Amino acid sequence: MRIDFVLNGSPAVLDVPPDRRVVDLLREELGLRGTKEACGAGDCGACTILVDGESRLSCLMLAAQLQGRAVTTVEGLSPDGSHPLQEAFAAHGAVQCGYCTPGMLLAAADLLSRDPDPDRDAIREGLSGNLCRCTGYVKIVDAVAAASAATVGAPAGRKR
Repeated sequence: MRIDFVLNGSPAVLDVPPDRRVVDLLREELGLRGTKEACGAGDCGACTILVDGESRLSCLMLAAQLQGRAVTTVEGLSPDGSHPLQEAFAAHGAVQCGYCTPGMLLAAADLLSRDPDPDRDAIREGLSGNLCRCTGYVKIVDAVAAASAATVGAPAGRKR
């Protein structure tokens, strides 16, 4: 089946089997390996992408669901790594093994698009669908708070 959508700001037209999962389409056909698959059951968040600006689990979506939509992968967040979230994750040591990082970044981008100045509880809630086995989340929450502060001008590290 043919699907037309926007991928990381550019039009995409593909012929895909009707049962093709989005995570497989992104990684295998399009070479966008930033989207990870860990559990394949929607439990971990490693495969998070943005569809029309909202977090979605690409392992639970069929490619046909992308028809007419706008998709952002971690590669489209900022190709040169200069997005405030990417910079904050690096600066705060919120990246260890890195496997969860793309999904965390996109979940955080979704959160900050809805709430540009979340408190730490809202950040934890916004990232609750994404699992990390390395950092213990403190550094990730710190990074999201710092990125929020950088974009809204509040002091970084606030404890509200």
